[in-house]
Amino acid sequence: MHELIIVLDFGGQYNQLIARRVRECNVYCEVKSYKTSIEEIKAMNPKGIIFTGGPNSVYLEDSPTISKEIFELGVPVLGICYGCQLMAHLTGGKVSSATVSEYGKTATVFDTDSVLFKGLPAEGNTWMSHTDYISELPEGFKSTAHTADCPVAAMENKERGLYGIQYHPEVMHTENGSEMLRNFLYEACGCKGDWSMSNYAQTAINQVREKVGNGKVLLALSGGVDSSVLAALLSKAVGNQLTCIFVDHGLMRKNEGDEVEAAFADWDVNFVRVNAGERFLGKLAGVTDPETKRKIIGEEFIRVFEDEAKKIGKVDFLAQGTIYPDVIESGAGDAAVIKSHHNVGGLPDYVDFKDIIEPLRLLFKDEVRQLGIELGLADYLVWRQPFPGPGLAIRIIGDITKEKVEILQDADAIFREEITNAGLDRDINQYFAVLTSMKSVGVMGDFRTYDYTLALRGVTTSDFMTADFARIPYDVLDKISSRIVNEVKSINRIVYDITSKPPSTIEWE
Repeated sequence: MHELIIVLDFGGQYNQLIARRVRECNVYCEVKSYKTSIEEIKAMNPKGIIFTGGPNSVYLEDSPTISKEIFELGVPVLGICYGCQLMAHLTGGKVSSATVSEYGKTATVFDTDSVLFKGLPAEGNTWMSHTDYISELPEGFKSTAHTADCPVAAMENKERGLYGIQYHPEVMHTENGSEMLRNFLYEACGCKGDWSMSNYAQTAINQVREKVGNGKVLLALSGGVDSSVLAALLSKAVGNQLTCIFVDHGLMRKNEGDEVEAAFADWDVNFVRVNAGERFLGKLAGVTDPETKRKIIGEEFIRVFEDEAKKIGKVDFLAQGTIYPDVIESGAGDAAVIKSHHNVGGLPDYVDFKDIIEPLRLLFKDEVRQLGIELGLADYLVWRQPFPGPGLAIRIIGDITKEKVEILQDADAIFREEITNAGLDRDINQYFAVLTSMKSVGVMGDFRTYDYTLALRGVTTSDFMTADFARIPYDVLDKISSRIVNEVKSINRIVYDITSKPPSTIEWE
């Protein structure tokens, strides 16, 4: 019932982020595989189509492609990165291996007469990530942007409504990237913008209600943003048919187990707390590989749910707070796996429930918060610090012991407390401590020490798909470092992570 943009997924890592940027412009969109038939695309009646990036070369025989018929639908098409090269390749241009690859921020010059760059500066930085380039333009196309090494950083055939961008406008590192996408939506596709989070909330509630019927739903409630918003949505959809199970795996932040239980004490939900710390630590003993950690924790979660489900009677659905970044980074579709998430890649083949429901899997973290506000969730839950399902297991590098968990809990609590005291807790989107496996020599008093190095991580981001490190003032970092070294045993060195995403991820594992 809304204006629709279709994002065709060709296997890149930022595909859902493109969808997020489209929705920021109040235009609804759906992500579909490049294998979607032309007939299905026609039936969806989109206002526009966007081709995503991807890791392949368009001229190789087994690379993802699509029928040329898509350019004859009379619907504007925007190709991004691989999608731009594919458009050129399919419409008669030539794509070749570049002698100079471009990665990261790149100075770019734009033709502001182009639809995409209308009203924007003629120069700016874009985020490049390519080893191929368009060496010959297709007939009817013209170059509308270039860099020192890339003669076709953007192209268009305005008469056919075909546009291509070699860089990634969806990532925060591209200056005015969102405005370029907005120009495509409103200037090229003629969108008016008729989609909002209130629409999404009601649609999601209705869909859950229809799917669940009279069935019972089981939810893993961690007290984090995702599971709390999901609990609110499910409560509005199915009421007391919902049972929330809070699994305390012993890998939560300091005192968080008790805080979660207290936060939901007055809710009209069936709340069950399971203290399973020893069980999880036993399964993780001696495990150092992060992927193995995640999968062990994911499977153990399901086993705990199964045990509890038997106690409470028949359960029909397992609800999960899976969101878009979980799906992308777990390598959905043709995307490369960066890391699996316990909500996605860690599920065992057999799950003892009729079905899994994931009402948040189309949303990014900031959208989840918007949904929470729309549902009337308390502010302190909506703005709670993001916390991964595997907990501190992926913030302890190497093997996990009870002693290491306690060290990290104490250090992380000090970090978070001082960030709040400095009034930075709303400015920094995510911040936490990581206990590394590295030890180094130190001096405390007149004694030599040989203790752990603790890493601090703080990032600013709007979507959690790209992020920059937070510029925490030196005096705040100084106070944090001093307190941790003096108050927490076995730590004698503090470092601060100043890498962005990409190239790194927000979490260390």
